[in-house]
Amino acid sequence: MIANLGFGALLIAFLLAMYSSIISLWGGWKKIPVFLESSRIGLAMIFPLTSLAVGCLLCLLIEGHFEIQYVYSVVSRDLPVHLRITALWGGQAGSLLFWSWLLSLISFLLANNHWDHDKDFFPWVTGVLAVTLAFFLCLSVFFENPFGRIWQLPDGSGFVSMMKPAGAVLMHPDNGSGLNPLLRHPGMVLHPPLLYMGFVSFIIPFAYAVAALISGRVDDRWIHLTRRWTLMAWLFLSLGLILGSRWAYDVLGWGGYWGWDPVEIAAFMPWLTGTALLHSIITQERRGMFKRWNMALVILTYDLVIFGTFLTRSGILSSVHSFSQGSIGPIFLGFITVTFAIPLGLLLWRWEDLRAENPIHSFLSRESLFLFNNLIFIGIFFVCFWGVVYPVISEFVTGQKITIGPPFYERAAGPLFAAMLLLMGIAPLSAWGYSTWKTIGRALWKPALFTIIILLMIMASGVHSFGALFGFGLCTLVVSTTLYEYSRSLFARSVQTGERAIRSFFRLTIRNRRRYGGYIIHLGVVMMSLGIIGIELFQTETQGTLTRGQSQTLNQFTITYKDLAVFDTADGRNVARAVVGIKRGDQSLGDVYPRRDYYYESQQPVTVPGILGSMEEDIYVVLVDWKSISSQGATFKIYLNPLINWLWLGGWVFLLGTLVAAWPESSVDESALSRVSSRQLHEEGIL
Repeated sequence: MIANLGFGALLIAFLLAMYSSIISLWGGWKKIPVFLESSRIGLAMIFPLTSLAVGCLLCLLIEGHFEIQYVYSVVSRDLPVHLRITALWGGQAGSLLFWSWLLSLISFLLANNHWDHDKDFFPWVTGVLAVTLAFFLCLSVFFENPFGRIWQLPDGSGFVSMMKPAGAVLMHPDNGSGLNPLLRHPGMVLHPPLLYMGFVSFIIPFAYAVAALISGRVDDRWIHLTRRWTLMAWLFLSLGLILGSRWAYDVLGWGGYWGWDPVEIAAFMPWLTGTALLHSIITQERRGMFKRWNMALVILTYDLVIFGTFLTRSGILSSVHSFSQGSIGPIFLGFITVTFAIPLGLLLWRWEDLRAENPIHSFLSRESLFLFNNLIFIGIFFVCFWGVVYPVISEFVTGQKITIGPPFYERAAGPLFAAMLLLMGIAPLSAWGYSTWKTIGRALWKPALFTIIILLMIMASGVHSFGALFGFGLCTLVVSTTLYEYSRSLFARSVQTGERAIRSFFRLTIRNRRRYGGYIIHLGVVMMSLGIIGIELFQTETQGTLTRGQSQTLNQFTITYKDLAVFDTADGRNVARAVVGIKRGDQSLGDVYPRRDYYYESQQPVTVPGILGSMEEDIYVVLVDWKSISSQGATFKIYLNPLINWLWLGGWVFLLGTLVAAWPESSVDESALSRVSSRQLHEEGIL
């Protein structure tokens, strides 16, 4: 009964999405108000229907209805309730339904928005949302039905269907297969929903951009309406990537946070183009430039979202992140082709209408540096895209599967990331419209001098690697430039208003949240860069087999194997847990407990490292193998990961900066001095 109710709600939601897509596009073309209102109501009604379907599936998961094939494949009797809820997105069919639910939620919010001043956009925005909803609901209804039952046919074979086949008997398994052990980490409770929310939210700027192209309203209005949606999408996607990195660090036992896995890259590519979009729309708002470029970025980002979803569900890539192979790959490719070709055609149609209002006058102006920034992000995107598709193309052409590993990405993308940091250190000192080497140099020499002093101190501490010094120098330059620029605006405001520094600080930030929120985001990027530099350039490791009481050294640390226990747990695991003591010199730092969990149901082992961390470094211990308890031997792999926790701390700063930038602006504009460029402050003698 619950399964029938859920499937019925899904079917009606799909039919409503089809109806709304057709009636909104037709009503917009013929300008029939009653059709537009009907499409709006239809779009709004999809959300309660998908909510009913999600609720039914959650009920089946929690109660353990193993006659439902999806429930059987992702839960088991010993799975706790919070993981049964997580199982909603733990399999392909459930994740597609969850995607549709999030999209229907956003569509519901937009359908109930006030459209009095933007009627030109309304039919095309709702049409794009309804078409996208119809596509994903079609997958859930006809291809990846999460409510299909397991039937036993007269010949003894199994069959999955909503309806009872002739002569078949409904099967009632005693237990299910259980959730993939890799997905039972707390990070997996939030990582997929955050990624999906980021993916889904990028559909909003795409829908408005298409509406602007169709309606011919190609001014900045579509950007104003979608700016916070774009920032929210970028924030959710950023947090999803950071949480995914933490999950990989905590669960996979490979000693790192990022392995350039194809599915990791699939989520990273829309983040790259979305970040480029966030920078370039500022230029369009301020200078009326990059209109064509922004449209192209919106289209590309949307289709990269769909492309990433295709990669994880088509089975063409092997990854610990991907779902099992399915039959929906060709359908995804068809949808990607349509949603790329039609908007691209619209862009070419409106090409002349999207002419820039102002040319670039200076090679070093802020808009010029923003363009270079965009090109760097697109360069990194092409590196990632080629690394993902080349093995697929090679296998199709030659029949041989070629694997592209981390060295390719690091060598190709590393210099581009360095160039990005360099631009982050220079761009805040440039002015809109016109800048020269002289004006930038006059502002840059103090941050540059501070950077040189810090580098000399780092060298004196014993660091002589060129790569490390170069990376630390870029990070220091970004921090010093950002703080210097902030302090100059703060000082100028204090001089003009007579306010105390702390009051000026808050008022300056509040009255230009986008600018200073962006500065905070840059500081978060620097902190994350420190963690990346630390683990990529300074990570050391060792491996050895120890008996109880025996020690292994790594740099200044002594790692001692103390004990090992092997036992079964109530949730169906066999756990082998070691006790390892860590000392620095004669000082005991504590114990860690690396273990290996073997799940009987899935017959799959999961390695859980023992981590002892500080802001300086992590000691990361992996239990590789062990002999019988009586022989007391165990093999450990030990990593020393310097500065890695700056990566996670930077993620929190990232979040803070994005919230500041996205917060609604004050009705009072920023004071004139806080808007004045660095060059103007110098020329007017304020600094």
